[in-house]
Amino acid sequence: MTGPPADYTFPRERLLSKMRNPDKQPVVLVACGSFSPVTYLHLRMFEMASDYVRQNTDFEIMGGYLSPVSDMYKKPGLLSATHRVDMCNIAVASEPSSGLMVDPWEAFQSYQRTAVVLDHFDHEINDVLGGVEAEDGKMRRVRVMLLAGSDLISTMSEPGVWSEEDLDHILGRYGCLIIERAGSDMAQATEALAKWRWNIYLISQMIQNDVSSTKVRLFLRRGLSVRYLLPSSVIDYIESHGLYQDEGPNPSNPQYMQQLYKEREQLRNETMKLMGTDGSDCASSSTQRPSD
Repeated sequence: MTGPPADYTFPRERLLSKMRNPDKQPVVLVACGSFSPVTYLHLRMFEMASDYVRQNTDFEIMGGYLSPVSDMYKKPGLLSATHRVDMCNIAVASEPSSGLMVDPWEAFQSYQRTAVVLDHFDHEINDVLGGVEAEDGKMRRVRVMLLAGSDLISTMSEPGVWSEEDLDHILGRYGCLIIERAGSDMAQATEALAKWRWNIYLISQMIQNDVSSTKVRLFLRRGLSVRYLLPSSVIDYIESHGLYQDEGPNPSNPQYMQQLYKEREQLRNETMKLMGTDGSDCASSSTQRPSD
């Protein structure tokens, strides 16, 4: 993969072209991720961000984008870009009033850094489309911002994971809205990012939701229901294509095996919490090898 499909066009069908409030700053939100598969929490992130923006900032959201990562990301459990983009398109199509779109630019090429992906959106929206129209008829540049879960901001605070140059480009130039995720300490994660704290907006979850693609994949492999965790149209797509039925594309990969054991242990612990037991009655199932 060396680039997007030959027929690629930047999606803009739900991008607002004119501002409602000239006193605000136009903003477009971009969520980069695997989306393998896309869940309701991925879609819900944009709703939480919209509420926060409306009540706490001088921004006006003009649109939102899902940007699935490339297959070159090599993450355990990652399906082909074709399936992931299709599922994202199905998910946003089921929510016509959401203002969400799917941009396949990142998905169908070699690995692209998040900083480069945000540059792509900035170029398409501001340089190619010319920004958005204000009340006075003049065009205004749109601010592109990264929308992510607090698990991502935690990796940004870990030494050596992200380059200082990329962090400054993402957090300094564009800015980031961070959605609280279960098990992540947002305050601690942002301590190491104090240099850009002014451009990082932390959004708490009013209703705790720890649905993840990882858990959905594990449920599917175990034959458990995932209804109401992701759009029914996406579930239909998964079932019709027989996705996530085996242990993954490369179960002999040590990194994959480690991730799979982690997923199973996490699900087991959470199940035991709900049952109010110490998990001793499930010890035998937890020690099964993934290949069983």
